[in-house]
Amino acid sequence: MYVKTRLKQRGGNIARELVKNKILFLMLSPVILYFIVFHYLVMPGAYVAFVDFNISKGIFGSEFLGLENFEFLVKTGDLWNITKNTLLYNFVFLALGNVIQIVFAIMLAEISGKWFKKISQSVLLLPHFISMVIVGVFAYNMFNFNSGFINTMLVNMGMERYEFYSDPGIWKYIIVAFKIWSATGYGMIVYLAAITGINSDLYEAAYIDGASRWQRIRYMTLPMLKPTFILLLLFGLGGILKGSFDLFYNLIGTNSVLYPQTDIIDTYVFRSLVGQFNFSMGAAVGFYQSVFGLLLVLTVNLIVRKIEPDSALF
Repeated sequence: MYVKTRLKQRGGNIARELVKNKILFLMLSPVILYFIVFHYLVMPGAYVAFVDFNISKGIFGSEFLGLENFEFLVKTGDLWNITKNTLLYNFVFLALGNVIQIVFAIMLAEISGKWFKKISQSVLLLPHFISMVIVGVFAYNMFNFNSGFINTMLVNMGMERYEFYSDPGIWKYIIVAFKIWSATGYGMIVYLAAITGINSDLYEAAYIDGASRWQRIRYMTLPMLKPTFILLLLFGLGGILKGSFDLFYNLIGTNSVLYPQTDIIDTYVFRSLVGQFNFSMGAAVGFYQSVFGLLLVLTVNLIVRKIEPDSALF
């Protein structure tokens, strides 16, 4: 009886909230519809990961294999390699990317010139809107063995050409550099908005008390950016196993020589579906990706809630 009453009260509260903020919920409806159609209605399709999918028989008519698809991935070593690569790349993207974004946000916040600040924001944000197809073409013209810009410069200086597309090790740094270049502007805007929201009276009081610019940044700005940093970190961890497919594919393509250092889960799934037509294997990797990401977010959120409850997602 108590549970039924509580559910009825909660339903009434939701209904009142919908009526009260109907315009806001109407604005949210396209996003809600997107998640329902493309994220929830398709969830039964995860069953493909546990069968030997046959197009003529359909998903639920195909032979059930249980965990055999996952077992095959573990035995071949592919699962470990692509998981390791995806995790390492995304950890670097998260850690280094957020640090650089905070640095640029603080630098722009400290600049007094209005026009210079606006121009700087636009220049830094521009790479976010550049297609990765164009980035791939640019990289190819930079690192091509025969006619690439760098090799042309090396030849002009009397040095030997360097075969970038045969050296997996160097692409770790190239991929990270392009990712940071692309993502810094957008992330910087988020931190800059957080800095703008800090009460200016606090800075004025610190200035009157004799605090230097560096002291104001260290003891005021950085601590106040911590909740934003933790929130973005938790959101980033949710997709820690979802690599930047467009970046990796347009830079690496189908160059199997570079796979040991550059192959991630997304590119592996793409090759399984398009190159090998192995829908079950691709679905198995995708299912593993989602479950691992969910568990990671829940674990990190639990740790954050223990240390700093106000910064946790839930």
